[in-house]
Amino acid sequence: MKLVLFDCDGTLVDSAGLIHEVMRHTFRDFKKPEPAFATTKSIIGLTLDIAIARMDGKPHADDEAVAMAAHYKAIFAEVRRTSGFGETMFDGIRGVLDALIAREDVWLGAVTGKSRRGLEMILEGHGLKPHFLFCRTADDCPSKPHPAMVSECCDEAGIVPQETIVIGDAVYDMQMAKAAGATAIGVAWGYAAIDDLWKAGADAVVERPADLLAYIH
Repeated sequence: MKLVLFDCDGTLVDSAGLIHEVMRHTFRDFKKPEPAFATTKSIIGLTLDIAIARMDGKPHADDEAVAMAAHYKAIFAEVRRTSGFGETMFDGIRGVLDALIAREDVWLGAVTGKSRRGLEMILEGHGLKPHFLFCRTADDCPSKPHPAMVSECCDEAGIVPQETIVIGDAVYDMQMAKAAGATAIGVAWGYAAIDDLWKAGADAVVERPADLLAYIH
């Protein structure tokens, strides 16, 4: 058996526009300068309070960053409803997921800096919840690049990290995979530069979702 763990934002769905819109509201509501889009994209994948602290130039998540994270969560649904932004699945991803769950030697999981509620909203919204047997979120584990999300999925599945593949678009995904002893595959359609994925330890970087299937055998 192989365990294939997908990141969510920037890998399965294109959610950067929505995340940035909620960040803009959050920083504005706390009387802070609104962040640039590039700044928002650079932190996608981290646990929310750590991401906000980093965007605000802080070395760690202090009480204000925790409060801002709580505010972000509180306004997320309303901003999502009124802004016109959403979480569109990247072209080709569904076909890859369908091909993988049809195999008897592959299990799928999700490892994300989103909350569990946020992940489930996306999976349910796209009809993907039955695809993913093992999930770890910011509610369950330390922030990426800590290896706990991968390690815990491996333990639950009874599959060693050496038979596990982590697929993600962020530097943090590559670092997390390597720290856990898993294979790291970067995707070029997400939010990090391809060179940065290689530098972070990627074993491969693919240009299109369909290219992933060549590495899962």
